[in-house]
Amino acid sequence: MTDKDEFGPITRNRRRATITSAKSETVKLRNGATAAATDLTSGPKARESLTKTLQLNEDSKQKCDRYDKMSCHKLQESMLSSASSFRNYRGVLNWCVVMLVLSNARLFLENLLRYGILVDPIQVVSLFLKDPYSWPAACLVIVSNVFIFVALYTERKLAMGSISEKVGLLIYIFNLTVILCFPMVVVLKLPSITPVGGAFTLGVYTILFLKLYSYKDVNRWCRVRTQVKARSLSRSLSWYEMLYSALCFSDMYYFVFAPTLCYELNFPRSESIRMGFLLRRLFEMWMVPIIRSSMKPLQEMDYSRMTERLLRLAVPNHLIWLIFFYCFFHSSMNFVAELLRFGDREFYRDWWNSETITYFWQNWNIPVHKWCLRHFYKPLLRRGAGKLLSQSAVFFASAFFHEYLVSVPLRMFRLWAFMGMMAQLPLAWFVAKFLRGNYGNAAVWLSLIIGQPIAVLMYVHDYYVTHCQDDPTITEAL
Repeated sequence: MTDKDEFGPITRNRRRATITSAKSETVKLRNGATAAATDLTSGPKARESLTKTLQLNEDSKQKCDRYDKMSCHKLQESMLSSASSFRNYRGVLNWCVVMLVLSNARLFLENLLRYGILVDPIQVVSLFLKDPYSWPAACLVIVSNVFIFVALYTERKLAMGSISEKVGLLIYIFNLTVILCFPMVVVLKLPSITPVGGAFTLGVYTILFLKLYSYKDVNRWCRVRTQVKARSLSRSLSWYEMLYSALCFSDMYYFVFAPTLCYELNFPRSESIRMGFLLRRLFEMWMVPIIRSSMKPLQEMDYSRMTERLLRLAVPNHLIWLIFFYCFFHSSMNFVAELLRFGDREFYRDWWNSETITYFWQNWNIPVHKWCLRHFYKPLLRRGAGKLLSQSAVFFASAFFHEYLVSVPLRMFRLWAFMGMMAQLPLAWFVAKFLRGNYGNAAVWLSLIIGQPIAVLMYVHDYYVTHCQDDPTITEAL
């Protein structure tokens, strides 16, 4: 019994020692070649053991590799998580388009079955023309060529040195002032111009004003630089003759039709016109009952019904605004740019991700933003104005043009658009200070969805009271 009891523990200890030494040997072999080299010198049995161990290690490695290939899990974030690097949401955009088309198709069929055809083609044409034989708005657009010729003629004279810079500046001040005042007077004094035709004409003249202002500034900068370079060159050709050769009708009218407000001597140009891209943009370019029903609550100052009408108008108004944005800033401007091979296609940035009001206004309309930054904001900073004052001045100018484009065609001045734009300043301060991230983005969307219908209802109400209240047919329809 004694021998047996003593033999048992001894055997187990030896077995454990053998296993432990084998494990340590394996570890040593895996961790370096020195141990392997030492064992090779210990005899044939050791070399055979080493070979088997290496073979086992190789088989184990192959099994691990096969396991890694068969593994279906790895460290990663969900695609919709903000920490994910996934950014391709084009399928979601297509889904939104399909849902929008289906929902509006259902609404169209429902209204068609319930009310019949409400849109009269004659009424649509009457929005632009009162008399089919009189086109005053189109004539005003044609007259705008006079101001283009004046600007080009002035620049050619300045380049040749025929007139001084002061005289050229006075001509530009007169030309630009008339560009803003002349169409306004004609629209106000000529009853045959409809509000839609007047808005279109004033929009053309406003764009021309901004373009010619940039044309004046850039050519003046070029004259100053060319003067400095010409003084260091011993050539018979003077500096004004070199600049004069760049001023021509083709260059001028290319800039007039190009989808930009900032002039340059050499615009980036694409290599060719892509017909497929051009046709897609062309095909892409191809609310009244709610507004009418809103007049009576506004007249009676029924705030609960006014709020209900406002909310009903908010969604369709916002959808119309989104459609306008896509058709104008993406389809139309890309169509014109492709036709003119204009290379800079950055007409907008990701304004839909705006977390502040300021970011939205800086990114939803890049041509206007570039013009304000280049010809208004930075010159104010160079003259010593502070950032807050310069930003306020930009908003003031934008508010003026918004009111100019709305009040003059409607032939009434209520300042709703002006006050709406100026209200963006305190709203921008509030959102930037108290709201961040998704809350800031939601505030931006809310200001777009609710703010615009308020201004629309105010103008429609005032226009109805001023022009349509005494009309018995309209009163009966309401």
